[in-house]
Amino acid sequence: MKTLKRLIPILEWLPNYNVSRFRGDFIAGITVAIILIPQGIAYALIAGLPPIYGLYCALVPQVIYAIFGSSRQVAIGPVAMDSLIVATGVSTIALTGSDYYISIAILLALIVGAIQFLMGVFRLGFIVNFLSKPVITGFISAVALTIGINQFRNLLGVDFIQSDQIQYVLEDIWINILDFNTHTAIIGVISVIAILVFKKINKRIPNALIVVMFGIFAMRYFGSEFNDVDIIKEIPSGLPSFSFPELDFDLIRELLPIALVLVMVGYLETISIGKSLESKQDEYRIRANQELVALGLSNMIGSLFKAYPSTSSFSRSAINQESGGTTGMSSLISAAIVLLTLLFLTPLFYHLPKTVLAAIIIVAVFGLVNIKEAIFLWRANNLDFWLLMATFFATLFLGTEYGIFIGVGLSLVILIFRTSRPYIVELGKVPNSNFYRNKDRFSDVIIEEEVLVFRFDAQLFYANSNYFRDNLDEMAEAKGEQLKLIVLDAESINRIDSTGVEMLKERIRYYRKRGVLFYFAGVKGPVRDTLFRGKILEIIEINHFFMRVNGAVNFYKTGDREHQKKYANYIHQAYE
Repeated sequence: MKTLKRLIPILEWLPNYNVSRFRGDFIAGITVAIILIPQGIAYALIAGLPPIYGLYCALVPQVIYAIFGSSRQVAIGPVAMDSLIVATGVSTIALTGSDYYISIAILLALIVGAIQFLMGVFRLGFIVNFLSKPVITGFISAVALTIGINQFRNLLGVDFIQSDQIQYVLEDIWINILDFNTHTAIIGVISVIAILVFKKINKRIPNALIVVMFGIFAMRYFGSEFNDVDIIKEIPSGLPSFSFPELDFDLIRELLPIALVLVMVGYLETISIGKSLESKQDEYRIRANQELVALGLSNMIGSLFKAYPSTSSFSRSAINQESGGTTGMSSLISAAIVLLTLLFLTPLFYHLPKTVLAAIIIVAVFGLVNIKEAIFLWRANNLDFWLLMATFFATLFLGTEYGIFIGVGLSLVILIFRTSRPYIVELGKVPNSNFYRNKDRFSDVIIEEEVLVFRFDAQLFYANSNYFRDNLDEMAEAKGEQLKLIVLDAESINRIDSTGVEMLKERIRYYRKRGVLFYFAGVKGPVRDTLFRGKILEIIEINHFFMRVNGAVNFYKTGDREHQKKYANYIHQAYE
């Protein structure tokens, strides 16, 4: 039963569900649905799809995630970022809004879901960890800015071009900005101001619903004076029909790069939101691979009911938690309200101005542009700052697909750079103590001419073994002919590979020929095991391994055989 609960997390909370929880979930579910319905319509337009597909995306995926998701408060459905990525990827293959375009977007959900599901089953969630926080921040900020700028066409009523390369959009806006539609711009700007004011007063106010009602009222009763304002018009009623997306393997191969971007972004959004909500309670814990399974099933099953790729929403998840949602029941209630809307309420949105939807999107996405993080990194870590900026500008000017892959590539380059050139330092003895510390940080430490004590702060493997050797030789050369003992403080080395072992053996032989002893101090058990399996004891005695640097230096100076004999027995026992 325990295994079944881990596979189907709804079984963890549903059997003990009570009325007191339902009250909070009911309010949260209604609140999220009130925000989700206008957002779903708006985000479908970003994705280049008819508005109804935003509601399809808000229906089945929510139900599936409520059953299989390990987070009980994350809100799943259409989001601005994924919608733009869908638009930029699919628009290169088919005409926006066409039947073929719609079928590709639905197929994309199936592909994304299948990849996420398989990653979860094979426990590959760690792969996404290669996207560092600066990359995520730069990517999200750039995509948010791109989404917002692209919505100026609906906000101002000008047919600007749509692109995920912002320079082309800005150029077109610069050329055609004076052609804005006065009535459209007035309604749009008023909607933006109203949303900002309501958010300032209280974030829990359903600002999206209020401006939607304002827009519908204005167009319905004063439509004759605003007949040049674009409205949504008819949204078909009824539930999505069940159908399996048509599989075209050449098309799947073409969609794979954009699908991988959606997989990574969607998973990162869900995990980051889920972890944030998790920290505010102690009833459940997020399981990364289960989240991949839940997202995968949500997208795969959702695609069978005409949903395009969906993931978790930052704003709706926060509102769900703030409104009292504590379990997946709030998502089920939210999905039920979307279902009622699809069946009976879609005619109410006939007069909804597109500029109001643009206002909702612009305010939502511009809030994702993280300037504070960039300022913090500029002060705290220059390299991470430039990684953020490189990802940001690559995404802005080259597009979402290139942006994310450039960010990942730079992350890997920096990871390799940092691991191949770790911190390595000479240590000196603190006066009147048994401790050895960094000579560059502690000016009063004692440095002996005939002894070199150094520390290597990383795993020792093929990528940094040459760096280790070069720095060791450089420090030894600085000591000159007086050098008689080298002590490696290995406390910070948590792993060593065969290349590292062979390099150490080679250096030990090299210095032995020059009359210099080589001792090890503080070697961890697993590292020591690897050294012994690498036959390092064929060229060095076991009594050259010490618990502490001070013991190694004292043994060299005093020849404390009894002390070393005890330690040699200890190592033999541990190794056996």
